[in-house]
Amino acid sequence: MMRDGLRATIELETDMQVAGEAVDGAQAIELFEALRPDVTLLDLQMPHVDGLQALTAIRKLKPDASIVVFTIYPGDARVTQALTLGATSYLLKSARKDEIVAAIRAAAHGQQVIAAEISDELAANQGRAVLTVRELSLLRLVKEGMSNRLIAESLFLSEDTVKTYMKNILLKLGASDRTHAVTIAQRRGFIDS
Repeated sequence: MMRDGLRATIELETDMQVAGEAVDGAQAIELFEALRPDVTLLDLQMPHVDGLQALTAIRKLKPDASIVVFTIYPGDARVTQALTLGATSYLLKSARKDEIVAAIRAAAHGQQVIAAEISDELAANQGRAVLTVRELSLLRLVKEGMSNRLIAESLFLSEDTVKTYMKNILLKLGASDRTHAVTIAQRRGFIDS
């Protein structure tokens, strides 16, 4: 349904046409290679090959590809990752039609567009510490409802070490407790919801 709406919006524009549509990340890569569109709209959540993997593969095929990430994920961690991998722009699926069309035009001219709410999120979290791989692993286990003891056993750590990691996570995220830390990490895109 979303693709149908996007296609209809784009086809109303006299200077744009839809070159192709993909159902998953693998097909997006194949179609990009075959069609070489001026601008690619790419979702992050796709089956088989996710959007970040497709973005990486497309940028390998054409390092200056114009890619607009169009997704439901507003978290600053995902935005930063997508932009670091080479996304030209980042829009939320809640964007108005005129914003989408303007972002496509801007991307075609090499200009970056970041949704206002995403820019606000990036600014709000600028300078905050990033979670380490180990902290992310631990936080995913907290999300699953594991106690410190079970996390320690699962990660082959002492319970005191897990407590130290949790204190660091709470501090880095500005969270008041474990549940709050998971909520913040999901909102910011460090872990999936």
